[in-house]
Amino acid sequence: MTTALQSTIDFIETELQDGRLTIAFNRPDAMNALRPEMLAEAARLVSAGSADQSVSVVVLTGRGRAFSAGVDLKVLQGIQPEDGVVGNLFDEPAAALAAAIRDAGVPVIARVVGACFTGALEIALHCDFMYTTASTKFGDTHVKFGLRPTWGMSQTLSRALGQRRARELSFTAKTFLGHDAKDWGLANEVFDEATDLDAALDDTCRRIVGNSADAVAAVKDLYRQSEREVGIKESLKIEGANQYAISDTAERLSTF
Repeated sequence: MTTALQSTIDFIETELQDGRLTIAFNRPDAMNALRPEMLAEAARLVSAGSADQSVSVVVLTGRGRAFSAGVDLKVLQGIQPEDGVVGNLFDEPAAALAAAIRDAGVPVIARVVGACFTGALEIALHCDFMYTTASTKFGDTHVKFGLRPTWGMSQTLSRALGQRRARELSFTAKTFLGHDAKDWGLANEVFDEATDLDAALDDTCRRIVGNSADAVAAVKDLYRQSEREVGIKESLKIEGANQYAISDTAERLSTF
């Protein structure tokens, strides 16, 4: 693994195996509560992975018993939020991580186990898709603490669940579980045990790695275009008009 793919802080761990770069939040004693430097380093690593030809897929996860409990409220104790906004100390690296995930030329998968609240949920929602377990707890608790979303929750949660369900969850700040996340469209798959999740995730990553990296990057970009909400007719024009450098088409077609 190149130096660029190695974490520079103890609160993030990385592993590269068979084309899969795993980026793990590593504060298990604090349920991986997010600090600004964790967000910034994760953003750097996602971007580095996207630029590295040895990486075909990125998995974002957490060590221990939680994906992440959300923002470390101890850090916020030294900050005076204005109008419900936590401020640039967190917002700038969070925006960088969201952009890195969305702009990556490789799929980014959220492996969400244990707990995923508020800021952590916002980060997971920026990923291309999510696997979780039945017992995992989710929630958007912004309003519970007198805060408002600034990392994308108001846009991504409604796109995943629909406006009515998203508004209910955000207005009430209530907790929901992994099966709810799957049934409502937040998670792609839900598993009874983390071992079952990991087996399925391994298979998914192998399938992605086995496909054309250039084509996967092109398809990810085309799905980004669909989020521009320019209408179906314009989106269809974009799909046909955009050009991508896909180098292995002939080679792959010749195997059939």
